[in-house]
Amino acid sequence: MKKISILGSTGSIGTQTLEVVRENPDMQVTALAAGTNIELLEAQAREFCPRLVSLWDEEKAKDLAVRLADTGIQVLAGMEGLLSAATEETAEIVVTGVVGMIGIRPTIAAIEAGKDIALANKETLVTAGHLIMPLAKKNGVRILPVDSEHSAIFQSRNGEEGNKIEKILLTASGGPFRGFTRKQMEGIRLQDALKHPNWSMGHKVTIDSSTLVNKGLEVMEAKWLFDVELSDVQVVVQPQSIIHSMVQYEDGAVIAQMGTPDMKLPIQYALLYPERRHMNGERLDFWSLRSIEFEAPDLKNFPGLSMAYEAGEKGGTMPTVFNAANEWAVAAFLRQKIGYLQITDIIEAAMARHKRQENPGLEEILQAEAETYSYIEDRW
Repeated sequence: MKKISILGSTGSIGTQTLEVVRENPDMQVTALAAGTNIELLEAQAREFCPRLVSLWDEEKAKDLAVRLADTGIQVLAGMEGLLSAATEETAEIVVTGVVGMIGIRPTIAAIEAGKDIALANKETLVTAGHLIMPLAKKNGVRILPVDSEHSAIFQSRNGEEGNKIEKILLTASGGPFRGFTRKQMEGIRLQDALKHPNWSMGHKVTIDSSTLVNKGLEVMEAKWLFDVELSDVQVVVQPQSIIHSMVQYEDGAVIAQMGTPDMKLPIQYALLYPERRHMNGERLDFWSLRSIEFEAPDLKNFPGLSMAYEAGEKGGTMPTVFNAANEWAVAAFLRQKIGYLQITDIIEAAMARHKRQENPGLEEILQAEAETYSYIEDRW
């Protein structure tokens, strides 16, 4: 029986993870953690009967404890609850499906408790990869990527350990505004930006995908996951989202992982690795596919990607500033407080004024995040 704790259980990754669990009777959920969605978390708790659940919102957690009083399920709140879910003693693997830098502390706690990590929280490695990867190695913990692109790279590496990677080819769909100029993007509305052409994702990741900031975060994440230089990660736009990413080796061979755009595949692969198991869903039909397109990313009109490379190359606290500025800006755009193009304007301004700190610890990372938020809030 594979015992699983899920952080972010009511979000896109969390709900799809639970779909995988439903289809695999030898999986058991031992802990669930969510933000504010009390109704869905209650339904999940009653269906999957974990040992504990946690809500970030403390008042709602009190309400949930009353609602679940008949179940015997422990109900916790806030960061304490998130850490408890991450370290639940019977869990073997923790799915980190929370969005944002809030995922760093529970990921560290889970690693220190000896749990394998099914990593969907890319901000953890973007801002603290220099802490996370050595810690996982020290504790003998596996970091198993859940993002479709990083899962594809991971799968393309199977059987190739020891062979030198020449280049990682990280694919991107290009998002809903592929081919747009900055002028054409001036009037973009929230509902337009939330319409991804291929993938069903949460609001924050969907906006990030439309600006190509998400791809920039994935570039930085790939550096840590696969121990390569940023210059060895090349973004390739593949609009159909059929090739999920590729690895080019030093002999020129390119190995790709392909499939229909379905997040349940990389989730199940991470949970069961190294086993592959039947999964219901669409299969690729090459007779009808006929062709696959490739393009270079448009760095002029989507500067978020080039800024991500810059932040990653500078290192230290700069990736934290890039990430924090983007988190603030996307949240403001989702509330319709700023325009679409201001997202990357805010990132650029935050990075320009930041004095980078080398080799930051966790407290310095969190301080850089707080200072970035304070700077932006004073100006927008």
